[in-house]
Amino acid sequence: MSRRMTIVFDDEELYTRLKVAAARTHRPAKDIVAEALSAYFETTAEPDSEQTSPLPRRSAGADNTVAAVLRDLGLAKEASGSAR
Repeated sequence: MSRRMTIVFDDEELYTRLKVAAARTHRPAKDIVAEALSAYFETTAEPDSEQTSPLPRRSAGADNTVAAVLRDLGLAKEASGSAR
């Protein structure tokens, strides 16, 4: 069953990076977002639960925030020392 959801990007650069990654990999942006969310939820899953995702598990000590997962997938902008 397919479900629909609208995502509002407050960060224009993150949206642009997503669209560029989608174009570069010839994949729909929705697939990249779904992959990032799957990776995020995999990191927060119970240790003994069965996971069939092709994505690698992240260690318990890893930064498991959505931002970290997006960064690891190459979609989040690098942190800078300057504030907006």
